[in-house]
Amino acid sequence: MNALLVKNLRKEYEKFTLEDVSFGLNQGEIMGFIGRNGAGKTTTLKCLLNYVHPNQGEIQFFGKTFRDHEQEIKQRIGFVSGGVDYYTKKKIRTITEVTRRFYTNWNEDAYRGYMQRLDLDENKTPSALSAGMKVKYSLALALSHHAELLILDEPTSGLDPISRDDLLDVFLGLASEGVTILFSTHITSDLEKCADTITHIMKGRIVASEPLESYVARYRLLHLTDEQLTETLKPALMGLNRAKHGYTALVRADESDRLGLMAEPANLETIMIHLERE
Repeated sequence: MNALLVKNLRKEYEKFTLEDVSFGLNQGEIMGFIGRNGAGKTTTLKCLLNYVHPNQGEIQFFGKTFRDHEQEIKQRIGFVSGGVDYYTKKKIRTITEVTRRFYTNWNEDAYRGYMQRLDLDENKTPSALSAGMKVKYSLALALSHHAELLILDEPTSGLDPISRDDLLDVFLGLASEGVTILFSTHITSDLEKCADTITHIMKGRIVASEPLESYVARYRLLHLTDEQLTETLKPALMGLNRAKHGYTALVRADESDRLGLMAEPANLETIMIHLERE
């Protein structure tokens, strides 16, 4: 059974439509949810939790709809969207005391462990925390009630590289214990370290949802001079982009072999950049 299943999700706005979004997330899997600003990532996540109401589509958590099993599902998931920005003058200790009352499976030992690991001081207030530390505290709360599924909207944004790497280690440890993670981010290098699968959204539509390795292996990166950029070659290229010395472009791996061109493996960021220029 999927931990999360989304079928034909649609949300219409005046100038933007989230259209036929479908993907599934298996237990213990880390899925990276990628796309440029305005592509529909946050809208999708808000639809999952009914923060905005989709026009159509089916959403299931653990085989159950959020509409019919909201309270049960909320006990089994954790959601983080940015850092804590409420009760800014209250001490963290006080906010935690209120939060723990909402969760029947709150684990105080886990909470203390994450607070120590993430170097958080309960005597501080949210207003005294940096943006990165606010995100860390939000994560500590989300991780402390035995959530089976974590939905994270840009969780590593604003964190320094060491703190980000520490969080990725936490995510990998949780996944090894069977926790499922849907992880929206622009920092594609983080996903390359921890994600099992990738779902890529462009202009409100899912263009790929598959294992990370197969998605990246589908493409090669070409470095081209003006002389190499012939009219015959152009139809095979994706996202032609100016570079310091000539051009770069994506090409499908099988096309690269057929054309006899020297190409290098493409990483996730390179793929995103070039496909967005199509």
